[in-house]
Amino acid sequence: MNFKNLAMWAIIVLLTIGLYNMFKNPQGSFTQKNNIIFSEFLSEVENGRVVQVEIQGNNVNGVFSNGQKFSTYVPNDPNLIEKLSERGVSISASPLEEKMPSLLGILLSWFPMLLLIAVWIFFMRQMQGGKGGAMGFGRSKAKLMNELKGKVTFKDVAGVEEAKEEVEEVVEFLKDPRKFSRLGGKIPRGCLLVGPPGTGKTLLARAIAGEAGVPFFTISGSDFVEMFVGVGASRVRDMFEQGKKHSPCIIFIDEIDAVGRSRGAGLGGGNDEREQTLNQLLVEMDGFDTNEGVIIIAATNRPDVLDPALLRPGRFDRQVVVSNPDIIGREKILKVHAKKINMSPDVNLRTVARGTPGFSGADLANLVNEAALLAARKNKRVVTYQDFEDAKDKVMMGAERRSMVMTEDEKKLTAYHEGGHALVSFNMLPHYDPIHKATIIPRGRALGMVMNLPERDKHGYSIKYLKSRLAVCFGGRVAEEIIFGKDNITTGAGGGNGSDINQATQLARAMVTKYGMSEEMGPVEYGENQEEVFLGRSVTQTQSVSEAVAQKIDKEIRKLVDEGYNQAKKILTEKIDDLHKIAKALLTYETLTGEEIEDIINKNKYPENKQDLAKDEDNKDSALGSIGLKPKIVH
Repeated sequence: MNFKNLAMWAIIVLLTIGLYNMFKNPQGSFTQKNNIIFSEFLSEVENGRVVQVEIQGNNVNGVFSNGQKFSTYVPNDPNLIEKLSERGVSISASPLEEKMPSLLGILLSWFPMLLLIAVWIFFMRQMQGGKGGAMGFGRSKAKLMNELKGKVTFKDVAGVEEAKEEVEEVVEFLKDPRKFSRLGGKIPRGCLLVGPPGTGKTLLARAIAGEAGVPFFTISGSDFVEMFVGVGASRVRDMFEQGKKHSPCIIFIDEIDAVGRSRGAGLGGGNDEREQTLNQLLVEMDGFDTNEGVIIIAATNRPDVLDPALLRPGRFDRQVVVSNPDIIGREKILKVHAKKINMSPDVNLRTVARGTPGFSGADLANLVNEAALLAARKNKRVVTYQDFEDAKDKVMMGAERRSMVMTEDEKKLTAYHEGGHALVSFNMLPHYDPIHKATIIPRGRALGMVMNLPERDKHGYSIKYLKSRLAVCFGGRVAEEIIFGKDNITTGAGGGNGSDINQATQLARAMVTKYGMSEEMGPVEYGENQEEVFLGRSVTQTQSVSEAVAQKIDKEIRKLVDEGYNQAKKILTEKIDDLHKIAKALLTYETLTGEEIEDIINKNKYPENKQDLAKDEDNKDSALGSIGLKPKIVH
C-alpha cells in the first residue's frame, strides 16, 4: 500500500471517531451548559438569581446572576412570562425555524452516507486492477516507454547486424519521412521479429524505442485476453486509439503468438475469445479504416503457429530474422557485456567466442555473469580467462558434484565408460568434432561426460559425421562390455532422454525418415508429424505409412545403429591399450583436456603436475582455447 492510500485510510478513521463522539454528545460538542430541572428553574427565578432567558418553544436557555449559563425544558405554563417579568428577568424569544441546522450541520448529517459512498468507490477501483474507473476492463494495458529510464540504443545491440539494419530503416523513416516519400516509398505498417529464444528481439525493440524519438508503447500478447468476454478486442481498439492520438508512434507487441495463433485450431473450434481479439487486431492493422502513422513491431519465437492473415504484406510488411550470432557476432556481444565487469588483460574475447558456438545473446550474457560470480567467490579483484573457462564448463556441462559418494568400482566403471567415448571420438577425426574435455566428476545429472566442440560454426552435417556420432554414442557401452563382460554392463548408456542409446536411436531415425540418408528408403520423408497437436492445428492432420514401409524403416534404423555399434567395438578392440591409458589417467586426474588425451595416446605422456597445469590453462594455444562451439556431450 502506498503513502496516498495510507493517508486516506488514516483520515477516514479519524473522521469516523470524531463523528461518533459528536453524535454521542451533540450538545457538549459546541457549548458548555448546565442542564437543570424545571422546579429548580422556578426556585431560582423566585430567588431572583436569573437575569436573562431566551425562550425557543419549550426550550429555555438563560444566564444566572453569577454569569453561569443554564438550559431547561418547560411545559406550557401561561404564567411563566408573568413570573419572569415580575422578577425583572430580561426575556427574549425566537422561533424554532431560526435554529435550523447550518451548512456544517447538513454536512455532518450527510457525512456517514457520503463516507459509505466514498469507501465503495475506493474498493471498486482497487478491485478493478486496471485503468479507467469502474468500467475500465476494456482499456488497453499498453505502457508508454520512458526514454530516460533504462534507455537502450543501437550501440547496446550487437551480433545481429542485418536485423538491426532493417529496424534502423524504420526509425529513419519516422525521423525523416520525406527522404523515402519523394521516391514513392511508404512507411512499413508492421515489422515482425522472428528468432530463437534469447537472441535479443525484445532488446532490439527497446533500442528502437531509445532511438526513434517518437512515442513508444509496449504490451505483451497475453495482456489482451482475460476472463471477460470481449475484453481482448476492446483493448486492441483502445490501444490503436491511443496510437492515433500520439501519431506517429510505435507499438511493440511482445510474444504475439499468445494472441495471433491460427484460427479454427484445436478441439474447441474457432469461435473463442482469443480469435475475436485476433480478428480485431487484423482489422485495426489493415482494415477498412486504416491507421496512418501507427507502426506495429511484434516479436515471437513461434512463427509457425501464427495465422497466415497476420503475416501478409500490409500488416507485417517485414519479417526480420534474429538468429543466433556467428563468431564475429559473439565477440561483439561479449564486448558489450564485458564492459560491466573488471576483466583481466589476459582474457581474449575472440578465443572465448570461438569456444561458444551456438550460444545466443542471453547465453553469452549468462556466461559473463557466471564468470564474474566465480571470480567473486574466489575473492579475486578481476575476472581472468580461467574464470571464463570454468563458467563455460558450468554452463555447458552443469555444476560439479564433488561431494557425491562413489565407490572405487563405480569410479573405475565410469572411467572406462567415458574413456570409451573419448577413444572412439579421437579415432573419428577428422570427420567428427575434436574433444574439448573428458571428466569422471559428476556434473548435473551425469556421473561423467565427454564434451566435443566443433572447430567452427556448422550449418549442415554429412553422412560421415552422423555415422561417426553414432559410433561415439556406443563407445561407452562397448567399453563396459569389453572390460567387464556382457553380464556386467550397466544402465549408464540408457536411462531415458539424453542417454547414449536414446541419442543414437533418435539420430538414426532422423537419418532414415527425415534426412533421406538411407538407400533403401530413398529421399522421402516418412512418419506422422508429432508436433501438429502442440502447434495448435487440427488433430486430424496425420501422415501415416503402411505396415510394410514401417517394417523397412525399423530395419534401416537397426542397420545404422548396428553399424555404429560395430564400428565402436572394432576401434576399442584394436586399441584396447589406449583405452586402459585413458581410463588410468581419468582415475588419476579426474578431468582431461583434448590436448592431454592426444598426448596420452600418441606420446604416452601424462600430465606431470596437473595442479600447475590447471593454473596455466589460459594458454591460448591449449585445447581449451582453440577448440570451441556448441558441445556434443555423451555421458
